[in-house]
Amino acid sequence: MKRTILATLLPIGLAAYASSVMAQEASKDNSTDGMTATATSGASGEAPQGAAPDPAQEAAVSTVVVTGFRSSLQKALNLKAQAIGVRDSIVAEDIGKFPEANVAESLQRVPGVILNRDESSAEGQRISIRGLPTEYSVTTLNGAPVNTTSTSTIGSAARGFNYDVFASELFGRIDFYKSPLAELTEGGLGGVVDLQSPRPFDNPKRTIRYAVTGAYNTMSKHADPMGFALFSNTWGPVGFLIGVSHSASVNNRSGFEATGGYNSSAQGSQTPVRGNFALALDYDSPRANLGGYTREQVDNALLPRIYRFYGSANDRSRDGLVSSLQYKSGPFNLSVDTMYSKLKNRRDEMYFGLLVRNSRTTNRNAPAGQTGNNGLIPLNVAIDAGSNLLTGTFGNSSYSSGVTYSEDETAFGYLSLNGRWQANERLVVTGQASINDSKATSYQSTLSGQIFGVDSTIDYGSDHVYPSLSSPVSYTDPNNFQGFGIGTGWTRETDKGKQARLVADWDYDLPGGWSGHLKGGAVYVETTKGINKRNGTSLATARLNALGTTGLRGGMTSDLPVSELDMGGGWPARWGTFSRDYTFATFNPLEFNPESSFTPAQSFTAKEKISTAFIQSDFKGKVAGKDLRVNAGVRYSRTETDIANFKQQGASLVYAPNREQGSYSNLLPAISAALDLTDTLMWRASWGKTISRASLGIIAAQTVIPNPFDNTATSGNPNLRPQQSKNLDTSLEWYFQEGGLLSAAVFRKTLTDATVANTSQTTFGALGLPDTALGALFQDANGRVDPNLPMTLRSYTNAGEQVLKGFELAYQQAFTFLPEPFRGLGALASFTHIDPFNSARWISNGGREVKVNSVPKYAYSTTAYYERGPLALRLSWNYKGRSLHGDNPRNLGDDLIRWRAARGYLDGNISYRFNDAIELRIDALNLSNTLSYDYFEDASGRFGSGRKTRMDYAKYDGRTIKIGIRGKL
Repeated sequence: MKRTILATLLPIGLAAYASSVMAQEASKDNSTDGMTATATSGASGEAPQGAAPDPAQEAAVSTVVVTGFRSSLQKALNLKAQAIGVRDSIVAEDIGKFPEANVAESLQRVPGVILNRDESSAEGQRISIRGLPTEYSVTTLNGAPVNTTSTSTIGSAARGFNYDVFASELFGRIDFYKSPLAELTEGGLGGVVDLQSPRPFDNPKRTIRYAVTGAYNTMSKHADPMGFALFSNTWGPVGFLIGVSHSASVNNRSGFEATGGYNSSAQGSQTPVRGNFALALDYDSPRANLGGYTREQVDNALLPRIYRFYGSANDRSRDGLVSSLQYKSGPFNLSVDTMYSKLKNRRDEMYFGLLVRNSRTTNRNAPAGQTGNNGLIPLNVAIDAGSNLLTGTFGNSSYSSGVTYSEDETAFGYLSLNGRWQANERLVVTGQASINDSKATSYQSTLSGQIFGVDSTIDYGSDHVYPSLSSPVSYTDPNNFQGFGIGTGWTRETDKGKQARLVADWDYDLPGGWSGHLKGGAVYVETTKGINKRNGTSLATARLNALGTTGLRGGMTSDLPVSELDMGGGWPARWGTFSRDYTFATFNPLEFNPESSFTPAQSFTAKEKISTAFIQSDFKGKVAGKDLRVNAGVRYSRTETDIANFKQQGASLVYAPNREQGSYSNLLPAISAALDLTDTLMWRASWGKTISRASLGIIAAQTVIPNPFDNTATSGNPNLRPQQSKNLDTSLEWYFQEGGLLSAAVFRKTLTDATVANTSQTTFGALGLPDTALGALFQDANGRVDPNLPMTLRSYTNAGEQVLKGFELAYQQAFTFLPEPFRGLGALASFTHIDPFNSARWISNGGREVKVNSVPKYAYSTTAYYERGPLALRLSWNYKGRSLHGDNPRNLGDDLIRWRAARGYLDGNISYRFNDAIELRIDALNLSNTLSYDYFEDASGRFGSGRKTRMDYAKYDGRTIKIGIRGKL
């Protein structure tokens, strides 16, 4: 793989480098032309959030001139050095010229940040900070809290921010705060990310910037256009900026799915079921043949829940706009900032394979392969000694061929009025009023058909991503299919926010040569989240029944809806399925999910009103001849919640409108200090209290069954308290040269009242839910569900104290000491280690506690770059270790631990600047063609790790190559 990558990049790099050598006589040292970056170690104070920097601070620093990617690194390093608390920044090289195409992918090179990717597009979507879940971070836009969601997270009601909604060109800078400050928005137990949009006086001259790119994905074999244009200019005291962006992409995925785990017949036949699903092999059939194995050996061998191939095509487009009208004269700095973005996704998914879960034979007179007579008959089986997997030929197997066609859209709008008034040399007043609105809608239809009661041979071979499958039955003949099913749904999630902020900054003198900078203010934030879900499955099922088996067979095709997919040599190349046109024409989700299909159990509106006041002060002076900077402050917030949902009432358990209100207050002190031990060595420390509010989906939702084909229910808790944390950070930072940093940091978070999931065993009848809450798999011929059906109930409570701790390392250097032509080389790297942290204990069947971690124990990022003259090259590798899968926090009785496998992504780019007006750029994403997958580890250690054998949701995304031009006119 590495040889392939090098073979791809090296010729391009050499050709570009040869051109750069020819141009060096005319441009011997372009690295000292163009962008200007301020540089200092130990500069005082932080710029007020959402306001222009203090000119007095800017005047106190020295100047170094660099360009390109190195310029953005230098400016980010300067901001880090100036901060008193722990802050990292990512800065645009120039206005409208952000270093990466995706903001979240930029953040992953910040120590402590772990990137979560959208599983359909493979784009960076959400971030986890220092191992805490994504909802433990807060994102602000120019200082105002914002929320938005997209794709697979629509309807989850989780707090947080989906970065894939926005093009990175819409932003000019990102500040990332890890240590608490009284001025920062509360709620970010992990940290606060502040996105800052560009303004015309960021670069007070006429600027026209453009970019045109074509993107090609090696899996989809599809080329897509991308474009960006920005205009900015100032006329005396008035400036105006506007930027627009468009991008499109088609990303294909393919691989293997076990859809939830592995289990044995011995464990699956028990009540309650031990494992992820029920399973009982049919040993009583006259055809059963165990060969040389004992029944006990076969009984305890493992089969996947479903054995199937998965393929998908995700067609995505994103349009964005940013604008700013700014007035800057004398003591006044006013701006009106807007941002708009629309993300649209169209996803085609197909799957084909064997149904294994809930297989058993209790009535041999029932149709072969169908409920009551669907126990798999072992005919010629084998057990892999290393993995304990059961393979071979099985009778009475059932095939399922399905498609899911979905569409989703997120539209985000933002408007902000910002003002800064410098009353005198010491007093500055800033104010902000903003509104934001996010509306995300998703709908889909799933149509499937089955082939019952046939003999099938399965084998994993050496590659579990594309196993093999064969049968004497024809997969493409529609007459072999029956047992058709339909499912459809519609979801809308809205996020609205209002914010008003008034802050005063006052510089003052103290005895002994010390000075102070006092900041105080008041903030009001009002957020509203709404979830509206509809489920029109019953209406669509009536339509399906009216068509009948013959009608549905007539709608089938053997032309797969997603082409250009690798299925491996042992998998069927075609099978009976349904096209998007037929599925939407027959079961249009917009038609079959009317308002009458509203699902009250999963719908709600939650409003939070947060009133905050804070005061803090910076202190700057000398201790024992060393510069010391201290920030101390306190933040008080009062939160009022108003939840409007639906609750089952009366003997008939009819859902009726329900209202719940509550309030709580928090006092959050914080202190940070930075001491210049030498001219280049800085010690930094901070302590403070923060909170994180629980997911509104957990607070507001009633008892529901999220998946009608899984006997697991969840129950919300409106009385959950906010989680609190006492945070301690300390670090040493060595600024050993211009653009050079070597740092080490240690952090510890003591969490109280953490939200944890608790599971208990109950029965369906005890939940008080209608029979339609579960799918046909659990219903009898009359559509009734056995009230004694075992159910797993997941509820949420505030737990006791937990401790999260770890350390971070960071390195950055421009190799200017090297001789020509190697002076343009540079590197940056970061490493984060987190001690094992999990909210629930994992106990093996033997009573031994197994150390598991719900977040990766470590993550690291490395980047090597070359930037000299007109040539620039960059290669980045981002890696995160394995972590516990969220759906399997405890032992289900099978001794299998479900892990999300470690994974790394290799990206690179090459650019050549002919002049300011035109630059050729090639970007390569996911050069490693990383396999993303889950796997099941045997806690007893008897059957291997499972990392390359008992895999689940194993998918390849392919590589994406972007070729384009950009420049400044």
